[in-house]
Amino acid sequence: MATATLRLDIVSAEKAIFSGEVAMVFATGDMGELGIAPGHTPLITSLKAGNIRALLPNEEEEVFYVKGGMLEVQPFIVTVLADTIVRAKDIDEAAALEAKAKAEQVLSEKGTEVDFAKASSELAEAIAQIRAVQKLKKQLMK
Repeated sequence: MATATLRLDIVSAEKAIFSGEVAMVFATGDMGELGIAPGHTPLITSLKAGNIRALLPNEEEEVFYVKGGMLEVQPFIVTVLADTIVRAKDIDEAAALEAKAKAEQVLSEKGTEVDFAKASSELAEAIAQIRAVQKLKKQLMK
């Protein structure tokens, strides 16, 4: 008996980054983590900076970092329209760690003119990128 799958299409303004059959999709929506299996109820939500994980039918996993965008779910089709999206394997981990440290330093400085919203957003983005890289490394160690 064939395993049920759904089609996942991930695109940004620049290009299509992934299109194919997957067993399951995990994403970070505005209200929290979403797990989407074949036959899922239709929905539309915005995406927060975080990871999108696609569990492939062969049980391998593709990991992406998304900065934001929209996610549309139909029973057997998931479409991600991303503001910015990068495959986890293409993320510069050293640059992400440096950005995280810089944002943490800016947030810790008291008495200075700091745009806390911007620094907090940069910190969240750096952490999401680091998590994507860590997830990929964990996969490779299996």
